[in-house]
Amino acid sequence: MTPHEMFIGIDVSKAQLDWAARPSGERHQVPNTEAGISGLVEPWRAAPPTAIVVEATGRLEVPLVSALAAAGLPVSVVNPRQVRDFAKATGRWAKTDALDAAVLAQFAEAVRPTPRPIADDATQDLRALLTRRRQLLDMRTAEQQRLSGAPRRVHQQIQAHLAWLDHQLAQLEKDLTQMIRALPVWREKEDLLRSVPGIGPVMSRTLLAELPELGTLSPKPLAALVGVAPLNRDSGTLRGRRTCWGGRATVRRVLYMATLVATKWNPVIRAFYARLRGAGKPAKVALVACMHKLLTILNAMLKHQTSWQAPGLSA
Repeated sequence: MTPHEMFIGIDVSKAQLDWAARPSGERHQVPNTEAGISGLVEPWRAAPPTAIVVEATGRLEVPLVSALAAAGLPVSVVNPRQVRDFAKATGRWAKTDALDAAVLAQFAEAVRPTPRPIADDATQDLRALLTRRRQLLDMRTAEQQRLSGAPRRVHQQIQAHLAWLDHQLAQLEKDLTQMIRALPVWREKEDLLRSVPGIGPVMSRTLLAELPELGTLSPKPLAALVGVAPLNRDSGTLRGRRTCWGGRATVRRVLYMATLVATKWNPVIRAFYARLRGAGKPAKVALVACMHKLLTILNAMLKHQTSWQAPGLSA
């Protein structure tokens, strides 16, 4: 560490921002308002920290992170589970906002995560609509389950709510389609992705919103980013099975469903799955391998701007 390096951890809550610096140990608290964020960012413009780390908190962090990124500061949004595991490994079991900020600063100093580019306004809007779609689907599923066991007197209320949810989902699908088709870059990418058998609108839009790195990375880093890369679990004389974990859960869930469809309707994935099963691979192992292969195909298509029908792509 050079003498001038400084690492900042910021704990975000609805009302306030707690931040801590290392190695100085400095700690402060400011209100989580536009004025508070501005007052936090401005001093760092003149003397930028080496790294700033913020936990993902379900969009509470977005105004702060956007302001830090707009100021050209090296901010990283990290997975809370990763930071909590780090805290436990360093013997910090207590949890308060101030302590969390100190842990984030220590995490920044030790790990030095690579700053991830902040999504533009359009991408953030797309993510918000996709998140809302998932919420509506969860509510509809819950209401459908309640309907079968609910007393007759509340059936009408549940059915009315289901009708409202269906209407909201239909309107949301229209909004998503209009948003995608309005931007030429997204429209071209979606057309390429949708040319693949097994890739529907939910998969293509999730990739556009949640995996902007698609088409820019090599296959191995991309698979690790999504969480479909088999990782070693070996130690000493023990040699275990390779397992997949971590990564972007929202992308992985949708990729799983798309791959299930692809094993039936995509000739390349169907043949690959059948070959693995014929070799004695368990169904789950074969399916994860197909997820990896499908992701690699999609990555190559966007990288080279070629559709599924291009010569040699589906060989």
